[in-house]
Amino acid sequence: MGDSSSAYIHMVQHLIEKCLIFHMSKEECMEALSKHAAINPVITSTVWNELEKENKEFFEAYRTRTQHQTKDDDRMSETETSKLIQKMISDSNDSD
Repeated sequence: MGDSSSAYIHMVQHLIEKCLIFHMSKEECMEALSKHAAINPVITSTVWNELEKENKEFFEAYRTRTQHQTKDDDRMSETETSKLIQKMISDSNDSD
């Protein structure tokens, strides 16, 4: 895997971590990154799955917590989500 592929995977991982901060499910994260960052959902899913393998206890606790939330808890509007994803991408590009 070349440097650019590795950097891309690292960026996707970073964006997934940001999605986790905002209590997004895997599906919500895949949809948000596809829509706002043009990241193929298969790539997001693959990176997410690898993160789950490496951090089983965290993701078990994360799933338990997010399953108990109602739809309104800690959820952002579509506009807020779009702005957040664009800022994350911009911040990621600035750090390269």
